[in-house]
Amino acid sequence: MSRIGNNPIAIPDGVTVNVNDNIITVKGKLGELSQEFSEVEIKVEDGNVSIARPSDSKPHRAKHGLYRSLVNNMVKGVATGWTKELELVGVGYRASNQGQKLDIAIGFSHNIVMEVAPEVKVETISEKGKNPIVKLTSHDKQLVGQVAAKIRGFRKPEPYKGKGIKFVGEQLRRKAGKSA
Repeated sequence: MSRIGNNPIAIPDGVTVNVNDNIITVKGKLGELSQEFSEVEIKVEDGNVSIARPSDSKPHRAKHGLYRSLVNNMVKGVATGWTKELELVGVGYRASNQGQKLDIAIGFSHNIVMEVAPEVKVETISEKGKNPIVKLTSHDKQLVGQVAAKIRGFRKPEPYKGKGIKFVGEQLRRKAGKSA
């Protein structure tokens, strides 16, 4: 029994959900998302979206909670949006952006210039005495996470000093240095 899959998804004001064949489309003030689905039944009735599985076979059980979470993320995304914040920890680490181009200096011989997908809004925050922050915002949760993971992958935080690119609020496992 799927605890997640059985919960109905409330549709907020200003969001429309359409199901045609095997494609669900969600439209809201921030954008439009669509997702192909299989092996589950999606019904939209009186302000709620419900997902049901036809049987208790293993593939149906596996997809039940998955598609409920995907649809819920789509509904939340077009209504309020998703945000990820990355913090650049290290001496001389800087970030700036011109439109969709993100320019980060993280200790390599050249700056890394990255063209971010047009659906993701990029913002850099640099305050004196604080680490630079890169803020990514979009209606697509998967895309925001993918872009954030790519940026973090340029220089992951190392365990001794904690230098690198980390998510805001991320707890790092620190190691003790050499003992003489």
